[in-house]
Amino acid sequence: MASTGLKPGVPVTLRELEPSSEMFKPGASLRVTGILQSYDVDSATAVIQDGSVSLKVDTQNLRDISFRTNSAYQFIGELLIQADNEAILQARIGRIVDGLDLNLYQQSLLIRRQHEAKLRNSRRA
Repeated sequence: MASTGLKPGVPVTLRELEPSSEMFKPGASLRVTGILQSYDVDSATAVIQDGSVSLKVDTQNLRDISFRTNSAYQFIGELLIQADNEAILQARIGRIVDGLDLNLYQQSLLIRRQHEAKLRNSRRA
């Protein structure tokens, strides 16, 4: 079977997407979750927010998804970084995740990372 070259979206919080983060690199395949603050139909650009941090999401490749402000969404896609260090996620997958407890989700990400780090360390030993 031929590889498509697509990488799985690494789950990150919006707070982790700052220029000093290891996740903040062009082409990084990421999974982000946040509350939809706005959606521009003409440019197919959504803005999601988590706390005080927001991220623009290019949704032009998505089909059969409706956008409702103040609903929770999760997107998987590749990170584009503009000259002014503004990040835009070019989404290839998007879904509404209303009902998801965002605080519990973020806690589960931390536990997952701790477990993965523990596994990596045990394999090195």
